[in-house]
Amino acid sequence: MNKDGPVVVIEDDENDRLMLAHIFEQLNYKNEIVFFEDGNAALAYLNLTDIIPFLILSDINMPKISGFELRSRVHTNELLHLKCIPYLFFATNANKKLVVDAYSMSVQGFFVKPNNYKKLESTIRTIMDYWQECIAPSEY
Repeated sequence: MNKDGPVVVIEDDENDRLMLAHIFEQLNYKNEIVFFEDGNAALAYLNLTDIIPFLILSDINMPKISGFELRSRVHTNELLHLKCIPYLFFATNANKKLVVDAYSMSVQGFFVKPNNYKKLESTIRTIMDYWQECIAPSEY
C-alpha cells in the first residue's frame, strides 16, 4: 500500500464529485485526489500507470461498468492485485444483498454516502485516518 499515493475516486455524479473534492481540500491530506466518472476510465488509469494509489473509493451504480464489475477486474488482475490497493465501496444506499456481495468480493469496506456535509467529511476523515495507520504486506 502506498500511503503517499493518490486516492482514486470513481463517482458518476458531478455534485458528489464536487462535494468530495471540497472535503478532501478542507481536510488537507497530502494525497492527490484523482476522479473518474466511470469504471472503464479508472481501470485504464490503474493499468497504465506505475503509480500505486493509496486507496480506491468506488460508487456501485455507474454507467459502462458497475462498481462490482470494476472490483472484480481489479481483484483478478494479477498486477493490480499485487499493488495491495484498498478497495472501498462508497454507495448512495445499501441493503443486505449489496453488502454481502461486496464483502464476498473481498472489498475492504462499504460505506453509505451521508447526505449531510459534516457527516460526509467525518466519514472521509475516518477512512483516510484508518488506512494511514493500517499496515499492508507490501510494506515489508
